[in-house]
Amino acid sequence: MTMTDFHPRVKQLLDGEITIADLPPELRREAEEALRLLAAVDRRPVPLRGDIPDQVMAAVRGRTPERSVWRRLLAPREIRVRIRPWLLAPALAAAAALVLWLGRPASPTDSPGAPPPLTVRFVLVAPEAQRVNVAGTFNQWDAIATPLARTGGSGTWTATLTLPAGQHQYAFVVDGARWVPDPGAPAVDDGFGRRNSVIAL
Repeated sequence: MTMTDFHPRVKQLLDGEITIADLPPELRREAEEALRLLAAVDRRPVPLRGDIPDQVMAAVRGRTPERSVWRRLLAPREIRVRIRPWLLAPALAAAAALVLWLGRPASPTDSPGAPPPLTVRFVLVAPEAQRVNVAGTFNQWDAIATPLARTGGSGTWTATLTLPAGQHQYAFVVDGARWVPDPGAPAVDDGFGRRNSVIAL
């Protein structure tokens, strides 16, 4: 009889889960034989040679093809590309057309149902100003991106812009330092102690 032939309750005894007193009488003889076999097992530690772990690791490394696959994939190699001149011109033309098409400005037909952009004229009367710009949500509040032009000798400054439909906040920047709301438009608090003009298109 081998260890695998014992009754499951006897195996519980061998695993230390129960005692021999927990077994029914008909299994005690089998249990005593199992304990006798277990006592005969030599439990002295088996010394291993010092190079066994190294040999095992070498065998494991030798049996993992993934490492060599990755090594081959990542290894530098020379790639030669042969360019045929008669194919170069059409390829460059196609690339240039693609760049131009991707860089084109969006048109109203690109998004069906979207309202077209509208033309807006900004006007500020500031006779004492040397220069005037308009900054707003439409130009990321850049104080020098959108200059106004002086018209006539009355000190009137104007700029005409094409803006998308929607609500925009803006302010005039006089001489690069003074932010002035548009006196001809409604204004809202900007949260920093100033007032921004509002235009709804």
